[in-house]
Amino acid sequence: MDTLRGSLLMVVAMAAFALEDMFIKSAAQTLPVGQILMLFGLGGMTIFAAMARFQGQPIWTPLYWSRPMLWRSLSEVAGRLCFTLAIALTPLSSASAILQATPLVVAAGAVVFFGEKVGLRRWIAITVGFLGVLMILRPGASGFELASLFAVAGTLGFAGRDLATRAAPKGMSNAQLGFLGFVMLVVAGALAQPFGAPAVLPSLSASVDLVAAIFVGVVAYNALTGAMRLGEISVVAPFRYTRLIFAMILGVVVFNESPDAWTLAGSAVIVISGAFTLLRSNRKPA
Repeated sequence: MDTLRGSLLMVVAMAAFALEDMFIKSAAQTLPVGQILMLFGLGGMTIFAAMARFQGQPIWTPLYWSRPMLWRSLSEVAGRLCFTLAIALTPLSSASAILQATPLVVAAGAVVFFGEKVGLRRWIAITVGFLGVLMILRPGASGFELASLFAVAGTLGFAGRDLATRAAPKGMSNAQLGFLGFVMLVVAGALAQPFGAPAVLPSLSASVDLVAAIFVGVVAYNALTGAMRLGEISVVAPFRYTRLIFAMILGVVVFNESPDAWTLAGSAVIVISGAFTLLRSNRKPA
């Protein structure tokens, strides 16, 4: 039952993250990435702080200094900063497609850090999934976008965050984890701001985008945290692939994007390889 609940929470999280990406990409048309991350982080940490207080929990806890939480914080900064740059500089559909390699990285990490069993066939599926990422990136080809490497770096950061969330101290609530995560967004924004355009007063349209991103982001983060703390990680993680469906639809409908054949083919390879790891998770490793 925990695995089913975790899988459903992952689907909810991916739908909300796709909406969050859409609003952030829209805001990035007029606001620098560093400013977006800081405002987004401040809004999210305020909501999670209120949730923690409402639940009778302290906002700050010494558990934030535990090794898993320090690793989670570093991964959060790297993942959020790099992926926000990716969705600001590249098509939403292609950045989201590359991000679909996250479950494969998480599945590999679950073997190394949590001792989960993965057989030869699932290792082959993980390898094939990374080949799908290369199909989307196409390094050395005329269609290659250097900025797409931000999506790759973001993928590694998010995988590290998810693995560290799994190892989070049992005494920490989802509200506390969410608060810490959004604090790291402020840190990421502060690091990025000196290297980008100067901060500006947000327009009404950008303000609406940011407020919407904050609220759906809180829903997404809370659902993701719950998903990663329930059930078998190698079963729950592949449901991240639903984000690609939501992102492709939003990219086409909202931003008039047209994913090319290589992006669609690479996406299919990644999703199929991830689906195989999901099927193998309920069988004896082989």
